[in-house]
Amino acid sequence: MLEEAGFVAVEIGHPADTFAGTNGEANARRFDVFGYPFLARKPD
Repeated sequence: MLEEAGFVAVEIGHPADTFAGTNGEANARRFDVFGYPFLARKPD
């Protein structure tokens, strides 16, 4: 999707537990929900 929007050099990082310590943590763990950091560049 990022590349379709014109971004280049798209990199996706390792999964992160973004729900640790929240009310939804149990549900997130049950459904294997993680956040993924990404980095992309829009050409000049």
